[in-house]
Amino acid sequence: MIRSELVQAIAAANPQLTKEIVENLIDTIFGEITEALAANRRVELRGFGAFSTRARDARVGRNPRTGTSVSVSAKRVPYFKPGKELRERLNLS
Repeated sequence: MIRSELVQAIAAANPQLTKEIVENLIDTIFGEITEALAANRRVELRGFGAFSTRARDARVGRNPRTGTSVSVSAKRVPYFKPGKELRERLNLS
């Protein structure tokens, strides 16, 4: 599902809300999650999962095209850990 499909689904499920209101709502939610992660804070959505960041150390990588060594600097990357309810729904038989 892409962002526009999410907006349409929420707008269809809530006919009292206009598409603009739903777009602003989604922008606000994603913006707050992004800001929290940028501030190195954890975001937990009960029943869905938790977003956090993890540190990656600097390393020497390889350019796949040329095979030459390239230094990759240390960085933080986003990490998602699914919640118990989400894992259970995904593994229904």
